[in-house]
Formats: sequence, C-alpha cells, structure tokens
Amino acid sequence: MNAGNGARGSAPAGSRDIPGGVGGTLHHVEVWVRDLEAAVASWGWLLERLGWVPYQRWECGRSWRLGGTYLVVEASPAVRGGAYDRRRQGVNHLAFHVAGEQEWEKVTAEALERGWRLLFADRHPFAGGSGHRAAYLENGEGFEVELVAVEDGPEAVGGAGPGAGVSS
Repeated sequence: MNAGNGARGSAPAGSRDIPGGVGGTLHHVEVWVRDLEAAVASWGWLLERLGWVPYQRWECGRSWRLGGTYLVVEASPAVRGGAYDRRRQGVNHLAFHVAGEQEWEKVTAEALERGWRLLFADRHPFAGGSGHRAAYLENGEGFEVELVAVEDGPEAVGGAGPGAGVSS
C-alpha cells in the first residue's frame, strides 16, 4: 500500500484500535486512480451515502472507513498511464451491502443521478442471478461497484457466491 507517495494524514484518535476476532477480515482496499477529484466525487459520495466516514486525507489521496475496514482512492505518482479496464486480470468490482430494498432503490437512483451508469440493464435487478437483487454500477473512470440489497439478519448477507454473477 502507498508505494512511493510519502506519509498519510493523521487518523482520528482510537481509529487504529483492532477489535477482537478480526482474523481474516478485510483490512483495507486501495484503488489507484488518475483523477483524484473525480474519484472523490464518485467514490466519496457513494461511500458516505453507504455510511462510511472520511478517515484520512493527504495530497494524493483520501480514505473512508466503516468499522475496521477502510477504502482508499489515491492518485499516486506511480500510477501507470492508460485507462482502467475492469475486464482485465485483477479486481473486477467491489460489492457493498445496502440494508433493505427501499434503501437500495434510493441509493441506486441517487447514484445514477450522480453519474454512475447502470450495467447489465437488460437483467437489472437480477443480473447476479435469481433472488440476488443488486445494481451493478460503473463510474466515469470505469470502476464497477455492486450494490446488494439485503434484509436485516446474518442469514441475508451470504450473496450469490463466486461465479454466480455476470461475466463482464
């Protein structure tokens, strides 16, 4: 993480505390971008809308935190040229839970109003499979997110599983 860009901004007091039982959970995701301002506008809005809070800020990047996980967008000087292509080897998309179908519909509609584009519209909202209500969205830089509608309760968090989703 953070190859070649110097120190990050300071974290809020107590935010580095690691709760018990976190072995194997996701610590952070770092998304490298060419245009920090555009990334902050799309990712920042979406993350904050989903309950993430601004966490760190530095010249080349920003991060947002939810629980013990944080997500970074960074315009690192080490970013190579060329457009991002989610269909190449690497991470295809990030999927986020949205609590409740009504909230999912609101967030999806707001995202579309803010420049996210609906992918697989012909199969929406079940592009990930029958019974898996999700919106697959792409921002202006080509990054894809999946917003998954879930009801309350741990049994609702499973998801469609590997390979069950769309192929592009």
